[in-house]
Amino acid sequence: MLDFKAAIFDLDGTLIDSMGVWEDIDIDFLAKRHLFVPEGYISEISAKSFKEAAEYTIALFGLKERAEDIIEEWNRMAIDEYSHHVPLKPYAKEYLLFLKGQGIKLGVATALPKVLYEPVLKNNGIYTLFDAFASTDEVVHWKGSPDIYLLAAKKLGVPSCDCVAFEDVLAGIQGIVLASMQAYGVYDKYSSHEQVQIQELSKRYIHSFAEVLP
Repeated sequence: MLDFKAAIFDLDGTLIDSMGVWEDIDIDFLAKRHLFVPEGYISEISAKSFKEAAEYTIALFGLKERAEDIIEEWNRMAIDEYSHHVPLKPYAKEYLLFLKGQGIKLGVATALPKVLYEPVLKNNGIYTLFDAFASTDEVVHWKGSPDIYLLAAKKLGVPSCDCVAFEDVLAGIQGIVLASMQAYGVYDKYSSHEQVQIQELSKRYIHSFAEVLP
């Protein structure tokens, strides 16, 4: 018997295996400007909204560009990959189908804009499994706060205390806890340096969705 009524999923690094794509995009984006990717940059921006990541990038490198233009460039670079090549994490679809079969509502809480999350979910055949979608584009504060998870719960029509949420980065887990949800940490190599802290805050930490299948 499951002890929750809704499950909310982050996408990058949690449900989909996409962080390598962003590493390549970051390398190419900065290389065009004769810059290198500094240590910790990818993990630093991974939980931010696109707007916050763009503003952080501008400040870090002293770029004379608008955040809106950087976001548009990132989207152009990513859209083909998300539409055709980004795969699910192992056993992710099987777990979603299991939850659906148990009558659990499914939601997405992601930093991705709709132009990226919709094609990647459709290409992997899971878009119609979800009952609600929430993007950090729709909230004021990024994933260190509870905003995105509370929005997802509101769209699902389920109290936050009856939700679980899956995340791969520490900021996301912290937001889930602040939203009074059960946090499930998901291993991803790009956030492995945060693993100990994630495990401390999570009800459970998994390396694969096979671990939560019956």
